[in-house]
Amino acid sequence: MSNTTADMTLLQVAVAAPVPELFLYLPPVAASPPAQPGCRVLVPFGRGQRVGLLVARITAASVRLPAAPLKPIAAVLDAIPLLGPAELAFVRWAGDYYRCPPGEALFTALPARLRRPTAVLARDVLTDAPTRPGAPGAARPLNAEQQAAVTAVSAQAGFGCFLLDGVTGSGKTEVYLHLIELALARGRQVLILVPEIGLTPQLAERIGARIIAPLAVSHSGLGPRARELAWHQAASGQARLLLGTRSAVFTPLPDLGLVIVDEEHDTSLKQQEGFRYSARDLAVRRAQLAACPALLGSATPALESLHNARRGRYRHLHLPRRAGTAVAPRILLADIRAQPLESGLSHALLTRIEAAIAAGDQALLFLNRRGFSPVLTCHDCGWISECPHCDARMTLHRDHGQLRCHHCGASRPLPVQCPYCESPDLRPLGQGTERVEDSLRQRFPGIPLARIDRDSTRRRGELARLLAAARRGDYPLLLGTQMLAKGHHLPGVTLVGIMDLDHGLYGSDFRAAERMAQVLIQVAGRAGRAERPGTVLVQTRHPGHPLLRNLLSAGYGAFAAAALAERAEAHLPPFSHQALLRADSPQEQAALAWLRQARELATELLANAPLPGVELWGPAPSNMERRADRYRAQLLLQAPRRGLLQGLLDRLLPALRTGKAPRHLRWGIDVDPQEML
Repeated sequence: MSNTTADMTLLQVAVAAPVPELFLYLPPVAASPPAQPGCRVLVPFGRGQRVGLLVARITAASVRLPAAPLKPIAAVLDAIPLLGPAELAFVRWAGDYYRCPPGEALFTALPARLRRPTAVLARDVLTDAPTRPGAPGAARPLNAEQQAAVTAVSAQAGFGCFLLDGVTGSGKTEVYLHLIELALARGRQVLILVPEIGLTPQLAERIGARIIAPLAVSHSGLGPRARELAWHQAASGQARLLLGTRSAVFTPLPDLGLVIVDEEHDTSLKQQEGFRYSARDLAVRRAQLAACPALLGSATPALESLHNARRGRYRHLHLPRRAGTAVAPRILLADIRAQPLESGLSHALLTRIEAAIAAGDQALLFLNRRGFSPVLTCHDCGWISECPHCDARMTLHRDHGQLRCHHCGASRPLPVQCPYCESPDLRPLGQGTERVEDSLRQRFPGIPLARIDRDSTRRRGELARLLAAARRGDYPLLLGTQMLAKGHHLPGVTLVGIMDLDHGLYGSDFRAAERMAQVLIQVAGRAGRAERPGTVLVQTRHPGHPLLRNLLSAGYGAFAAAALAERAEAHLPPFSHQALLRADSPQEQAALAWLRQARELATELLANAPLPGVELWGPAPSNMERRADRYRAQLLLQAPRRGLLQGLLDRLLPALRTGKAPRHLRWGIDVDPQEML
């Protein structure tokens, strides 16, 4: 290589394609300002062109040049970088850890429209006007535990992670607001992550009523232009607060000074497709890189977070009592074995609903199953409504006259007779929220009722409207799925009925009990949040189950301690680290066969260079083997330390990519999986 060639500038580009490499290009032929890292570029790729992101400018001497001659980039799409050096480093680190191709990871950090060769929107300036007239809202007085939490976090110089472990209704949001005010007073930006779209309106309203500062909101319920505008407002520093769901963790924030993750235990913070990242864990990493505090809040912390607090990696802050005069609700069990039920509602629950309505209070019923009925069956021959594409049953949605699969999305009209024996005697089995709603309207005619689930909130803005009306007390009866259970402040609710959580007592996933306990405590926490005491009635066919008894008698903390002890004995996370190698194919045995080969390859790699304690489990079919006409399987990789697991992936994944897989097989890796799907 000559000196002239060695000094030549090359452009390292991540292409928006599922490929693990960065690509080298020459600078553009046409005269233009030098392309800067973080700018989008249009590059020749294969037989066409692709949008790429310039990662670095390097010299030819620093890399091994490919045999084929390099091509110049076709165009520079941005005058100024969309991602700065800090954002590039953060997203590339995240892509490396979760084993996502660099182009896919980096383009996840951009608004959807900017993943195409389109012009950047003008950066509309946010006004400094408050969201309501007048002075900022007065801060509520803090109790001793809240003040201790605020003092601890605000005194942190540089990075530190805090776990705010507060019972439902303990005033975690008030702690957030005090800390936000302090961060803004120091001239810093704040990132607030929530797991669900439905939590953003309530929190935005609380912030807007209290703090005069430009706030940007980002979640998938907004239109593309609104999300892009919020992105620009945050990236330019005009927005001092960014409130959003998991993808907001990638938004540039040049003055980041505080990161808050609310409901940090929630599995919705883990992306389940494509770039399978944990927004909670990336939020902590982001705070570390920005040298600022991170605060994780929950009434039911994830066992991983509690383990980190035990080890001293997180500082554990406690809010053990409800704020103000509110007291914890009574939690009662209703044994429904051999009891007559009215669309899944026991006599004990119906009686308490009547009493709550008569007293002018609200009653909230929780059933995490939408639709009218999970099964339609023929009473004569036993036919059931199975999905033709999945190992699942189609749910009856009577409001729309359809059978729908909640896994692949397939639907078909509701049959008028059995497709096998032609009997007209088709009957629904089990209850969904539609069926319970129908029963409640018949039992309590004229009483306003709001059903809040994915079906009833499809229209944009409908979820926010229903939740606002629920907070005002417009609906004495509230019925919903987990959308209604997470973090909502409903001061009029004095009765919560939990209709069915028994499946969590015997789930096949080792996290099933943890998820059940979190849902129960979170749903129960909606009751009695104001001055009126609350009652929670849990319907169960297993009232003597030790896990349930321990949870209700000793609380979530005792349950979590026992669960952590069990995990330690079984060497399960958080006492080990896992990755799932997933594969699927339209051919029944192809995924399993390919994973067996992957296991053999991994075994050979470990034999040549052992990694102590690394284990391979499987392969085995997924819990739902057939989904959308594809057969799914998985191989579990487990190691006692994170570095050992990453060491295996360093060797295994490149070998798998260079190997020959069946044409129609798809595969991917899920690092730190949260669900064994």
